[in-house]
Amino acid sequence: MSALIVIPARLAATRLPNKPLAMIGDAPMIVHVWRRAVKAGAGPVIVACGDKEIAEVITAAGGTAILTDPALPSGSDRVHAAAETYDPAGKFDVVVNVQGDLPTLEPDLVAASVTPLANPAIDIATVVARITLQEELNDPAVVKAALSLEPGAKIGPALYFSRNLIPSGPGDHYHHIGIYAFRRAALRRFVTLKPTVLEVRERLEQLRAIENGMRMAAALVDTIPLGVDTPSDLERARRLLGFA
Repeated sequence: MSALIVIPARLAATRLPNKPLAMIGDAPMIVHVWRRAVKAGAGPVIVACGDKEIAEVITAAGGTAILTDPALPSGSDRVHAAAETYDPAGKFDVVVNVQGDLPTLEPDLVAASVTPLANPAIDIATVVARITLQEELNDPAVVKAALSLEPGAKIGPALYFSRNLIPSGPGDHYHHIGIYAFRRAALRRFVTLKPTVLEVRERLEQLRAIENGMRMAAALVDTIPLGVDTPSDLERARRLLGFA
């Protein structure tokens, strides 16, 4: 499989305006994410930019920036638009969506996200990690995956996602990490689908795929990157990266 890595980014954000350009040490956050995605070595990396200011900092850092329509409704739409612009002939049969607010991303997670697609029945792959912190279990900001994972297995079907604790009963619970590897045809189909009942209710875009019969699977990984959504998250990212 040949993969194209796309990082969607735009300046509009409710809780942390201009988030991609927030400085973390020597560079804006989006540049840190781009650098880590490049280190993964999983394929070429482009940034789908909803604003020219983001494109400018990525270009200055030596990266490839694709401007997308700022009116696009979601990161997935932005990823699709950038992929079609960069690769209109469809040379890359997998497109990996790496969220632009993961400055502590371990590069290995990008490559791990593609591994479930070795099963030809899977349309979309992602990554999860076991929840080890008690406070995460009931934190609605931590998305949980109902993962059918056999003992000792590292990949399993992802059957549902929720902000609540799922499934019930004894056993591990899984923290969903916002990296998605789409088969090219699956991404093209996904962006044509309308928002669905459970997607709107849970505020989780990936449920649109499940509600429309698309099959998802997840790879189990060992680390959870910090997602930056608030000023306090940004300060924590600076500390974790040694820029406090």
